[in-house]
Amino acid sequence: MVWASGKALYGDRYIIEQKIDKGEGSLGVTYLAVKAQNQQRVVIKTLKDEYVSNSQFAWYREKFRDEALLLSLCRHPNIVQIENYFTEDELPCIVMEYVAGEDLWNLVTNRGILSEAEAVNYIRKIGEALTVVHDKGLLHRDIKPSNIMLRDNREAVLIDFGLARGFIPDRSQQVTIGVTHGFAPPEQYVDFGRFSESTDVYALAATLYYLLTKVPPTAAFLRALNHPLKPMFQINSKISDAVHEAVMQGMAMDAIERPQSVQKWLAMLPAADPNFQKKADRPPPEQLVIPSISPKVRIPVPPTQISPPPINLISARGIDYRKLDKLLAAEKWKKADAETSYKMLEVAGKQEEDWLTLEDMREFPCEDLRTIDRLWVQYSRGHFGFSVQRKIYQNLGGTHEYDSEVWQKFGDAVGWRKNGEWLYYNDLSFSTDAPTGNLPWRGGLAGGVMGFGWFGLSPSDVVSRLEKCNI
Repeated sequence: MVWASGKALYGDRYIIEQKIDKGEGSLGVTYLAVKAQNQQRVVIKTLKDEYVSNSQFAWYREKFRDEALLLSLCRHPNIVQIENYFTEDELPCIVMEYVAGEDLWNLVTNRGILSEAEAVNYIRKIGEALTVVHDKGLLHRDIKPSNIMLRDNREAVLIDFGLARGFIPDRSQQVTIGVTHGFAPPEQYVDFGRFSESTDVYALAATLYYLLTKVPPTAAFLRALNHPLKPMFQINSKISDAVHEAVMQGMAMDAIERPQSVQKWLAMLPAADPNFQKKADRPPPEQLVIPSISPKVRIPVPPTQISPPPINLISARGIDYRKLDKLLAAEKWKKADAETSYKMLEVAGKQEEDWLTLEDMREFPCEDLRTIDRLWVQYSRGHFGFSVQRKIYQNLGGTHEYDSEVWQKFGDAVGWRKNGEWLYYNDLSFSTDAPTGNLPWRGGLAGGVMGFGWFGLSPSDVVSRLEKCNI
């Protein structure tokens, strides 16, 4: 049930203007509304329709109530303010201030890399807000550029407390898993462990990394598989040594090696520019205008995908990879998997046989393997790709010698097996909700079970070729 424009809520106190299509989270959906009393705009968040009929609806409703309570406890100029909480047709509703601006992700997308002074000022403001959150015994757990809005006066505001949880220092506890690759620290990839302020320090440092490079940081799970975090100065030579050191230390993989509080981490950064707000007193970048509401209303538009730099589509055999590039850019994972299969067969000259042999793989050009892998890794933000699969396989103990036990563990890890059985191709989800390394497989070739992924070749031979090609 989607609330239509004009729907009155809570005894006609709030009138829905429209759903914010790109304001959806994992659980919630967001609407723009006005207060009937004074026509002031607000944002109303409620549960998605799919959870209303869920058997755990009561639990989800309680989770929303918890979010409202958490927000009400955290009063700070740089934290989105909650105005009200009520239920409508048994749906929990959180009423929050409407921040008429854009988020930091869009700011960088539209303007490019920020100056160090501007980026540090935004991060300092959010860091100060986080001290209030932490003083209440809470962790935000979802700090990222798209969760930091800018008011029209360029004041940074921390939003979306949907993943916030209480924590007790130096004590292991269980929490729900919630991650945004690149900004979540490694400890957030498990549901049980020790959490501290350093968890949010990592995400805050990762956000500063993005503001100063326009490059999302390497995901923590990939860093754990020996994909290094690229030093910031290699991307932006204007970054000071102090900021570079603060970011790299704040993003230490081992939580113990990070500053243990936001205050300690902020102390590593240069002092804020006291005149920054005056310098920033200029019209904000162009925003999305929705004429059906008002020609002056600006709706924040979080990104749905990273816009990566173009990849050189190099081929040793003159293969055209432009279609694969477009399919992956559009996140059409199943069609991209089929296109990958077709292009690999084309490289080997095996379109008629529809299969690759061991000899084909041993002679497969590294240039083509590398191009295919880079396309998958970049457009999936490190979630899919041959290099991702290789690291997982080797991390499970895979070597150049075939080991059926390791191969089965690999199948379990990347989601090619379930409950001890190899899945059929059409049972894949073909989305980034699938396990890391789930794709590419073999591109939609009919028949066969998932045990014949990678064209039915021995995994040790595929990995061997990837190693020789340094992929």
